[in-house]
Amino acid sequence: MEEMEEDPLEMIEDDNHNCSAAEGVCESVCSPEQVCVDYDSSSESDSSATSASNSAALLLNSTSKFLLNAMTAEDYRTVYWPKLERAIEHLLTQSPMDHISISYEQIYSHVYKCVCQQHSELLYNDLMWKITSHLEQVSSELQASPPEHLIENFNLALTQYTAALHCIVPVFIYMNKFYIETKLNRDLRDDLMKLFSDHVAEKHVSTLLPLLKKAHSMPFQVKPSTMESVVKGLYTLRPDWVPLAPALFSRFIPQIDPPALESQLPYYAAQDKKLQMELCQNGFSRGDQSRKRASEES
Repeated sequence: MEEMEEDPLEMIEDDNHNCSAAEGVCESVCSPEQVCVDYDSSSESDSSATSASNSAALLLNSTSKFLLNAMTAEDYRTVYWPKLERAIEHLLTQSPMDHISISYEQIYSHVYKCVCQQHSELLYNDLMWKITSHLEQVSSELQASPPEHLIENFNLALTQYTAALHCIVPVFIYMNKFYIETKLNRDLRDDLMKLFSDHVAEKHVSTLLPLLKKAHSMPFQVKPSTMESVVKGLYTLRPDWVPLAPALFSRFIPQIDPPALESQLPYYAAQDKKLQMELCQNGFSRGDQSRKRASEES
């Protein structure tokens, strides 16, 4: 990706915004009334003219910096958000194997300025809208996917999305800390994962689970790594989907099933024998059994 163009506003030193970690909020610049000028009270009568002149100069300088650094809603909409939107689009659509040049420092700088200039809510809403629009497109593409390719395509979509979040969440960490956590009492990554759950996974889980169960009953129809990735991904998104296919989830997620009872051991042995028979029927040899002791024969 081409690096984002240099923002003229970034050339101005932004020394009028301070973040108070104790208060958890970003403080904007001081108003002219808050500008303080130190003076020696013992010689007030002798330096009144000089003090007044200095006060006027400092007031003018502070006001000028405020006007230069202030970001209006129009500035946000026409200058800052378009650059952030392009960066987000690249992160969401790039392949995990691609290595696109992008200035994460510049993205972070834009986010920082937007938050300090009191545009956190606008930025958050735009980010959620952008990612929601992308996920709706992903869901449409999965809807058009042939059933035999749905598992693989879903896995690619989930893998690409989680890889994008590894980049998006850190560069928006300032907004997360001083807006989402403080005012919404939530977490950015959780919100973005919920978007994938609501707009992609939930729309396809009723089709995906039967395909996964069928693939599981026919070993190696789908790569084991893909099966594991999809099942664990669904569990991470919505643990309450486990009852829809408990046997499937228990194969990949430890400690989902209740502890085994001694009375159920014959059932587990029968299940294991059934699996071995299915593997043999599908052409998987048990290997050389000549050295096996007779007592070990099933």
